[in-house]
Amino acid sequence: MHDFFVSAVAFIVLVGLMVVVHEFGHFLVAKLCGVRVEAFSVGFGPRLFGVKYGETDYKVCLLPLGGFVKMTGETPDGLQTSDGPGNVGEYDPGSFMNHPRWQRMLIGVAGPVSNFVLAFVLMLIYFNFIHEVPDIRTTRIEWVTPGSVADQAGLKPGDVVTRFDSTVNPDYQKFYDIAADDTGKTIPIAVDRGGQTIQSSIQLPTTIDAQHYDLDKAGIFIQDAQSPIQIEQVSPDSPVQRAGLQKGDKILSVDGHQFHSVLPLVDYMQIAKGKPVTLAIERNGSKLPPFSIQPYQQDGSWRLGFQGAIPDDFSVRNEPMSFTNAVAESKDFCASSSLLIVNVLKKVLTHKVSVKQLSGPVGIAVAAGQAVKEPYWSAKFGLAASISLNLGILNLLPFPILDGGLILLLAVESIMRRDINIIVKERIYQAAFVVLIAFFAFIMFNDVSKLQMFNHLKP
Repeated sequence: MHDFFVSAVAFIVLVGLMVVVHEFGHFLVAKLCGVRVEAFSVGFGPRLFGVKYGETDYKVCLLPLGGFVKMTGETPDGLQTSDGPGNVGEYDPGSFMNHPRWQRMLIGVAGPVSNFVLAFVLMLIYFNFIHEVPDIRTTRIEWVTPGSVADQAGLKPGDVVTRFDSTVNPDYQKFYDIAADDTGKTIPIAVDRGGQTIQSSIQLPTTIDAQHYDLDKAGIFIQDAQSPIQIEQVSPDSPVQRAGLQKGDKILSVDGHQFHSVLPLVDYMQIAKGKPVTLAIERNGSKLPPFSIQPYQQDGSWRLGFQGAIPDDFSVRNEPMSFTNAVAESKDFCASSSLLIVNVLKKVLTHKVSVKQLSGPVGIAVAAGQAVKEPYWSAKFGLAASISLNLGILNLLPFPILDGGLILLLAVESIMRRDINIIVKERIYQAAFVVLIAFFAFIMFNDVSKLQMFNHLKP
């Protein structure tokens, strides 16, 4: 019940913020273009309180699920006002439909743009004022990919880095900073292996992403905790669920290898090309008998079907970036995250991903609840920015009812140099509404069926 309450509140706050910012974009540009805005509402339903200023009623309503902007004449039949049933009134210059098409396009695109701006600002605040980095003083190699440049350099799991380039005993963050600066170069490295110093050099590929702690292209995985991998969430109908693993179980070893984080485990299974692996599990302090499990492939990677918990001994420290670096990092974050929904839809249409894997409001609520419970700000800011970005992208899709659909119809009318028949417009919007409701219902069913309370109903 506590998790449900946290997820519900987090969802309301998160989505409420995204939608209000989105609608504020429409509101601001509509005002600038001279469109009469009758209401700007935070929430839906009955009016609780507010103030009327000029032509606009600024109000707070009962249901705190976003908000809306009501513009005069924004419906397809809103070209003119009506002074009674069957009677057409005088021409209304404040009506949305009576403004030039380019202004209506600007109003339509302003909502998504506001979401893009919000995402950028959120990440700018995070990187410029917070920016959490792992607080790990010893750089120990957890896993080396066989055949990689790290393997060719003679590095092995368990090695402790005592010198990297010109830095002696680099900590976790310094190690990745050096790698980011020396991408594409061959640099010296020294490690301590059982009390013996090993000298070597490694050529860092240009494809590594050291700024995001990703050196898998070099075949290096740095240990970020002492504790074993702990299962936080089990995916429905996955190998670990069928094997009976539960939240809280600890993976002591995989084929005898000790892993402390998920990424090197995934790399290990990639090298094994999906062969069964033998797990040693600890549950509530007791070791279970080892057993074999068959990984499955998803998005080109072999997986077991669980989400790992943050290790108990993992800690971070704050290292705020300069404003210039924060701007660059925020831009990179938005660029890499902005096409998430497009890539997902592309995979669904090309049958690379099942439509059953799509998540909607319930999935967002679960993710928001998990982000709230995490002790680090990166999860909260990252999730909020990602949702804001993809809400903007979603609304730009050329589907009627969405902002992109409005822009598309206005573009068609601009090419035709005349308005589309009002009746045709109404039929298009009605059909789109039915399709959208059906899709929303399907996504909601997917979301609810993924909840753990329904797992016992699945074969």
